[in-house]
Amino acid sequence: MRVAALVIALMTMTAGIEGQVKKESFGKTPDGTAVDRYTLKSAAVEARIITFGGIVQSLKVPDKNGKSADVVLGFDSLQEYVDGNKPYFGAIIGRYGNRIAGGKFTLDGKTFTIPLNDGTNALHGGPRGFNQVVWRAKEVPHGIELTYVSPDGDQGFPGTLTTVVRYTLEGKDLRIEYSATTDRDTVLNLTNHSYFNLSGQGNGDILGDEVKINASRYTPVDQNLIPTGELAAVEGTPFDFRKPTPVGARINADDDQLKKGHGYDHNWVLDSAGKSSEAAEVYDPASGRVLQVFTDQPGLQFYTGNFLDGTITGKEGKVYGRRAALCLETQHFPDSPNHPKFPSTELRPGQKYHTVTTFRFSMR
Repeated sequence: MRVAALVIALMTMTAGIEGQVKKESFGKTPDGTAVDRYTLKSAAVEARIITFGGIVQSLKVPDKNGKSADVVLGFDSLQEYVDGNKPYFGAIIGRYGNRIAGGKFTLDGKTFTIPLNDGTNALHGGPRGFNQVVWRAKEVPHGIELTYVSPDGDQGFPGTLTTVVRYTLEGKDLRIEYSATTDRDTVLNLTNHSYFNLSGQGNGDILGDEVKINASRYTPVDQNLIPTGELAAVEGTPFDFRKPTPVGARINADDDQLKKGHGYDHNWVLDSAGKSSEAAEVYDPASGRVLQVFTDQPGLQFYTGNFLDGTITGKEGKVYGRRAALCLETQHFPDSPNHPKFPSTELRPGQKYHTVTTFRFSMR
């Protein structure tokens, strides 16, 4: 009887933890808009999301010894995100994730111009993308739902766009569900820009992490990191991650594409071709943590923190040096509006944009 009672008590405690959501203030933006932080808890994982940028501010995951650590880069205060989040730590990216060449694209015979913020490119939706706005939030089972209405002409994009992003945490799965509708023909490519270090944020680089990407092709880029239009085979190149390979094994190889990206900063063409499947896996031998990425998107941008340079001080006073984290951005291909042969990113009135990405954690 005592054993049975103990089991029931433990089950009750676990059920109480699973699905727990807590809300607290995270400060105000310079214009006085209140920002909240939501803590999502399961029995194993804790995620903290702020309404500014829909940012994953913290993500605590146990290692092989059961010790929990925060595995995403970021800041401790709102002001730091407002002032210095050019790396886009943890943010929802929109309207268009990745680069648009020249900040221009043509839709229905009309040319639209997005402000340049990456040399000759528009990057991640322009200077004031979705990472720099405050989202309206409400609690849902196991998580939160964020909503933002982007007006017609916002950063040069056509159409009033209503975007809803749900973060839910169940067990060891952090699920991100994106939905959107428009009242005018437009283009859309949403993603999340979390920087992962499975040893813990600020704890060295990610060169020893073993990465697998389920892709036989990738999109080579020009000197401005814009796709050339080619879908190149990864076989026989440093871009072949079809078998688990340490990030640092070939990152400094004498390869033209690696030199252009200063490391890996490219889009992989997933073999799943837009069907929900495992896109990638990362294993950190030091901690034993494993991250699997599941998505229904056709592409994955693998970025190895090449432009982190030690000038950013993040959470707990940790300095983020070069290659201190990696990003796995599920997406459509960069510059797709200017490449008719790429999967389309067009969204029309009456259509619903919907995509799901799941980050699954485990230990080995």
